[in-house]
Amino acid sequence: MIPLFHRLRLSPVLGFMLVGVAVGPFGFATLADRLPLLGSIMLSRLETIEPIAELGISMLMFMIGLELSLERLRVMRRLVFGLGLLQFLLCAVAIAAIGCAFGVAPGAAVVMGTALSMSSTAVVVQVLSHEKRLGGPIGRVCLGVLLFQDIAAVPVLFVISVLGVGTATNGTLMWTIGQAIVVVLGLIAGGRLVLRPLFRSVARTGSPEFFVAACLLVVLATGLATAAVGLPMELGSLIAGLLLAETEFRRQIEVTIEPFKGLLVGVFLITIGMSLNLANVVAEAPRLVAAGAILVAIKLTIIAALARGFGVQWTTGLQAGLLLGPGGEFGFVILVLARAEHLIGSDTARFPLVLAAVTMACIPLLSTLGRRLARSSSTLPAIDPALMAPMEADATPRVIIAGFGRVGEIVAAMLDVHRIAYVAVDSDPDRVASVRKLRRSVYWGDITQAEMLHRLHIDSARALVVTMSDHAASDRLVAAAHATRNDLLIIVRARDAPHAAHLYAIGATDAVPETIEASLQLSEAVLVDLGVPMGPVIATIHEKRAELQAQIKAMAPGAAVRPLGRRRLRDMLPRAG
Repeated sequence: MIPLFHRLRLSPVLGFMLVGVAVGPFGFATLADRLPLLGSIMLSRLETIEPIAELGISMLMFMIGLELSLERLRVMRRLVFGLGLLQFLLCAVAIAAIGCAFGVAPGAAVVMGTALSMSSTAVVVQVLSHEKRLGGPIGRVCLGVLLFQDIAAVPVLFVISVLGVGTATNGTLMWTIGQAIVVVLGLIAGGRLVLRPLFRSVARTGSPEFFVAACLLVVLATGLATAAVGLPMELGSLIAGLLLAETEFRRQIEVTIEPFKGLLVGVFLITIGMSLNLANVVAEAPRLVAAGAILVAIKLTIIAALARGFGVQWTTGLQAGLLLGPGGEFGFVILVLARAEHLIGSDTARFPLVLAAVTMACIPLLSTLGRRLARSSSTLPAIDPALMAPMEADATPRVIIAGFGRVGEIVAAMLDVHRIAYVAVDSDPDRVASVRKLRRSVYWGDITQAEMLHRLHIDSARALVVTMSDHAASDRLVAAAHATRNDLLIIVRARDAPHAAHLYAIGATDAVPETIEASLQLSEAVLVDLGVPMGPVIATIHEKRAELQAQIKAMAPGAAVRPLGRRRLRDMLPRAG
């Protein structure tokens, strides 16, 4: 189903939901009596797959924790703690008031308002990424609101868990709260002490399987620790992500977890489809259409009006409102937890659950509607330029250094002299740990992975400097980087002249053979020691280097030779003596 939707250029979100409808208890399973083979591939009970879907939400919160940083929140503080906070409060109050007007109990109305004020981080981000709009004004506004909702989900779930034991004695309630506080503080303190040594020891093994296992272990262990005291698993996963975001393993963890997160969030979307009884949806179609239109209209109006007050153009605010108007995955989590804690009845919770699922399925369609509105909009600035500042320091254009051994460290030192920002990746965990103590921007990981290059923002990088001694890995990296961005400056350490010619052929801008550079430096030392003036020596060395470079490039068909220019290099240097 997903490849088909990709081929038709439709959002895969709808594909996952349709899979859920098809294999769920209200889909083809109803034909199992007449077609027995269908029964073996259908999921007649939602409980069968719910634990995996819950793990998908935990993975999502873990990734959000990895992406959260004080720098990001500082840059986006107006959108996150301004627009996001006001949107959440106003939407929750408005929806709760409408619920009370229709006869819903005040407590249940507050739960419904809080749940339906949430938007879908998983679906909205996936749709914007699919449409390549995540980095623009519409993506910035949506991310600001979604970040606050993700942060707010943690205290909301905590309060629901605490209220669930509110019928117990005061002593029991205080004991439960005390346990929760101890576990959260223990996770924070223990994580700071244990996580970095754990991943460092795993990285030393050089085994990708062990690293994957360590990542999954951390997500599961922290989630189960919070679940053991009645808190949501998502809280533990978020804490783990926040703690690991400060370590040198952050980028490799993101690369490792992303496929699992994508698949497990897909399973979560399948469970949403499984919960949809098409017969009931058709029977309640008028009510669902009316309620869905009211929900989207309320959130659209509030978000667009607030966004305009924050310097965002009306059309951009309307697009954000259309994307954020439907319900979200944390609405499901809140409603399910509140139902389990008997804060809302099963019959009362059923309709908002279906409403959230139906409106989430409409997000791709609402996004298309928003794009059509944008085409007919004026050419005024879509957003206050101050809100489009770089999201975090590592998103600004920098030089990427692959390998931080002796060569890479010297390159970094020269960049520091000229105040050129860089980020480096090395595969030696002990080496990375030692240089990070000096506050160097160095991460541990495998930079030959395409996803790692993406995480390092190769699309906006100024250059890629490859200093690795593993020349086979260098070849793979140069080819991958050139395929990703063919205008990128790629400077590579080569073994010898034939290897340099090969690097030019696969996309390197400059290849520096170790043997030739050593010979040139030796020649320079000999000439200077023999008394030849420094100026002519430097000019001769540069000319010889250019000559050898031209010869090497001639060995690589298609590689351009850089000319020295109209004047000779010697004439450009001050004459000696």
